[in-house]
Amino acid sequence: MDDEGTALFHKTMPFTERLGVEVLEHGREVVRARLAWEESLCTLGGVLHGGVLMSLADATAAVCAFLNLPDGAKGTTTIESKTNFLRAVREGYATATARPLHTGRTVVVVETEIRDDAGKLVAKVTQTQAVLS
Repeated sequence: MDDEGTALFHKTMPFTERLGVEVLEHGREVVRARLAWEESLCTLGGVLHGGVLMSLADATAAVCAFLNLPDGAKGTTTIESKTNFLRAVREGYATATARPLHTGRTVVVVETEIRDDAGKLVAKVTQTQAVLS
């Protein structure tokens, strides 16, 4: 686990601490974070809630975008997010891996994949972050 990255997530996005997000690695090229399946985060039938998965993806992509800001920028904010859900998570961890697709002066586009413990694709998220100056 990346303790520095986890502290960064929890300090800048306290909601991620409540969800139990753990950062595995963070850098300009890739940010990886995960959260454990927990019954209180599920829908009926023991399926990890889609909103929880979207929160994991949003937080992971936000840090990726932040780490790729142009010089002089103060931050980012999500202006668009598109999620395709492909399978349910009923146990173990959901792990998000975010990579920058475009790092411009006004927007940063990040692609995030969420996978289960077996490495199967759970969701694919494309997100656009506005650069705040």
